[in-house]
Amino acid sequence: MKIQSILLGMGLAVSLLSCSPKDADLEKEISEKLNTPGVHVTVHEGVATIVGTCDDEAFKKNIERSVKSVQGVKSVVNNCQIPEPNVEPAAAAVVINPDSDLDKSVGKVIKAYDGVSATVVGGVVTLSGEIKREQLQPLIQSVQELKPKKVDNKLTIK
Repeated sequence: MKIQSILLGMGLAVSLLSCSPKDADLEKEISEKLNTPGVHVTVHEGVATIVGTCDDEAFKKNIERSVKSVQGVKSVVNNCQIPEPNVEPAAAAVVINPDSDLDKSVGKVIKAYDGVSATVVGGVVTLSGEIKREQLQPLIQSVQELKPKKVDNKLTIK
């Protein structure tokens, strides 16, 4: 009698295990239910793994809920990726030359102008001395092309 009970119990356990859905059947049912391009689900021992690209967090959670709702799925691993949003590049920054480079460049420019001197402090070029009216605009333009923070004109026009 004991042997019959043991055999009956083992037979019942085997029949219950054989009735559980197979992974391939679960995958097929899930893919038919989802029908979502870019998202793929694999099942191994009842654990469903979602991979692919989801539009946003809500879409990702909705896919996960749908997979969990399939009879026979024990748990879900959601590896669905959400792409980074397209961000416009920031405007190009204004390049300000360091004082030492700027000082050398300004020195080269003012060589051509007798009676003009320049100092550079913190990116600000201060022009001093005397200059002819017709030379003023070309000098200021040449110094501004060097991209200082500011040009401080203290020149006297003669």
